[in-house]
Amino acid sequence: MQNEFYQRSLLLKVQNVDVQLASLYRDGKREPIVFLHGFGSTKEDYADIVRYAEFNQHAFLAYDAPGCGETQCADLSKISIPFLVETASKAIDHFGFERFHLVGHSMGGLTALMLAHAWPERVLSFVDIEGNIAPEDCFLSRQIADYPAAHDEEFFDDFIERTHHSPAWGSALYAASLRHKVRAGAVRGIFQSMVEYSDRGELMDKFLGLPCPKMFMYGEQNAHLSYLGFIQERGVVLAEIPCCGHFPMYSNPMAMWANIRSLQNSTSS
Repeated sequence: MQNEFYQRSLLLKVQNVDVQLASLYRDGKREPIVFLHGFGSTKEDYADIVRYAEFNQHAFLAYDAPGCGETQCADLSKISIPFLVETASKAIDHFGFERFHLVGHSMGGLTALMLAHAWPERVLSFVDIEGNIAPEDCFLSRQIADYPAAHDEEFFDDFIERTHHSPAWGSALYAASLRHKVRAGAVRGIFQSMVEYSDRGELMDKFLGLPCPKMFMYGEQNAHLSYLGFIQERGVVLAEIPCCGHFPMYSNPMAMWANIRSLQNSTSS
C-alpha cells in the first residue's frame, strides 16, 4: 500500500528533558495543518484526515504529547502546559511549517491557544475543540483538587472509573483506553497546570485577541457553557456537534471534520 502518511520519531530536548516524539506526518502542496490532541488521546485521533478528499494535498502533523501514546519523556514530572507548548514549537519548526492551520482539543486546545498567542503571525486559523478558555472548562482537570489522592496511580485509577460512568457521549470509550494512552506520572502536572492557566491565565482575552479566524467547537451536551454567546458576538465561529459531549472525534467525526474544513476554507488558497 502507498503510504498516506509517515510515522516519524523525533528526538527533542524540551526544558532540558529528553523527549522521543512519536508523530504522523504528510507533506503537501497546500497549507499545513497541525493537530494537538487532548488529555488521554493520541495522534491517531486525526489520522483519518487522509480519508477526506477535502484535505488532499494539505501537509499535516499530529504527534503524541509527552506522557501520552508512543512518545517517551525522560521526566514525566516536568510535563505541564509550558512544556507542551515548547514541545509543539520545536516539532513544528522541525518540519519547517512557517504558517499553518491549528486544531487543538481540550488539553491540546489550551496548548494551541498559548502557541497561537506566542506566534500570532504564523497561525492561519484556529479550531479550538473545547479547549480551556475559562475556569468552568476544568471539569476533567480540576478533579486533581476535588478528588485528592496520595499516589498518582490511585488518582488515575479513580479518575478512569469516574469517567467510565459519566453520562456524556463517548466517555466510556475514552475511559477504556486511558491506561494504555497516558502515563500516571504525567497526570498531576498536566492537570494542575491546566487549572492554573484556566483560573489565572487570562485565556479568554488571549483567545479573543488572536488575529486569525477562530472556531470554538463543542458537543451539544456542553451547549450550557456560559461564554458561548459572548465569544460569538466577538467574531468567533461556533460549531455545535450533534450527538456529542467532549469528544467529537469519537462521537461524531464526520461533523467534526466538516466544521474544521469550513473554517480553513476561509483562508486556504
